[in-house]
Amino acid sequence: MSDAYGTSLRTAADWGLVLLAAITLAALALPLGARDGAAVGWFAEPLAPLFLAGTVLAVIGGRTAPSPRKGAWVELAAVALAWLLPMHLLDRGIDLSAGWGLWLFLVAATLLLWRVLGALAAVPGWTRSVLVPGLFGLGLLAGWEVLVRGFGVPAILLPTPSRIAAALAANAPVLWDGFRQTVLTSVVRGYLMGCGAGFAVAILADRVPFLARGLLPLGNLASAIPVVGVAPIMVMWFGFDWPSKAAVIVVMTFFPMLINTLAGLGSAERIQLDLMRSYAAGYGRTLVKLRLPNALPFLFNGLKINSTLALIGAIVAEFFGTPVVGMGFRISTEVARMNLDVVWATIAVAALTGSGFYGGLALLERLTTGWHPSMRGR
Repeated sequence: MSDAYGTSLRTAADWGLVLLAAITLAALALPLGARDGAAVGWFAEPLAPLFLAGTVLAVIGGRTAPSPRKGAWVELAAVALAWLLPMHLLDRGIDLSAGWGLWLFLVAATLLLWRVLGALAAVPGWTRSVLVPGLFGLGLLAGWEVLVRGFGVPAILLPTPSRIAAALAANAPVLWDGFRQTVLTSVVRGYLMGCGAGFAVAILADRVPFLARGLLPLGNLASAIPVVGVAPIMVMWFGFDWPSKAAVIVVMTFFPMLINTLAGLGSAERIQLDLMRSYAAGYGRTLVKLRLPNALPFLFNGLKINSTLALIGAIVAEFFGTPVVGMGFRISTEVARMNLDVVWATIAVAALTGSGFYGGLALLERLTTGWHPSMRGR
């Protein structure tokens, strides 16, 4: 494992370090930014040369580290130092919009991060599955923060992650009430009912083939109806509380679960079915012992797809009528007030909820289907 990691890192280093050095040298010839209309050079700011020197020394230290893994951590420190430089300059009141030297330097830092993450991705286990995605996400947030602040993008168009985090902290009770109403009350119930109904109907359709031929076109038709067309109808049928949101979720999640379950039940090989018949196993035993275990990857695929569809359906449905609480209600209300920080905070809660839901199902899939051929090498 360590040899593969080291080979990957050193192969990338052959061209990577040369490119990084060339970009950094070109960046030194350009300004960092401007103050009062005058260009600010690299050595006009007291700490800028220290950030630059620290980044260069960290890269050199990463290449001379006793092991590739330790070298990667040192190079990640170089990336962190490079991205802390624009934060420092912004706090000093420097306009970065014309700081082409700084932006070129950040391009070099991004390429360094890309190179290190590519090497870390070759290491199996938590490094590849947890560390690499986490570092990639932090890199995106850092780039978002620096670009928005550096180019002076108005907060009404796109707030920075720091403003969104502040809005999350300031409005935590309100956001929790919306989360409880939307996710814990509507999404969970609608998700369980929709997935459960899709699974049950799939079992019935598998047992009675003519049902599959009749239900699949109807299910496809229902899934093609836009949620903005279904939601107001469900609100009129079931009222403003959670039943109407759950009904929308059932409509959205039924067909993906149905089609994935049927595909999974049909994935058993002929030789496996013949073996079960040779043991005099009936339909029920074959279903429980062979077909359902073999269909688990398909079932989890449907569950993961529905985990995001359910949240989207509930939020959109709340635009058309809900009690004075809920994530969809909060988004529509705060947009009308032009309170975009709270809107983005609600979106962040929804994104984190959907990602956590999906990630939990992916982890459960890994724990329960590690024996399946589809999981080999993952």
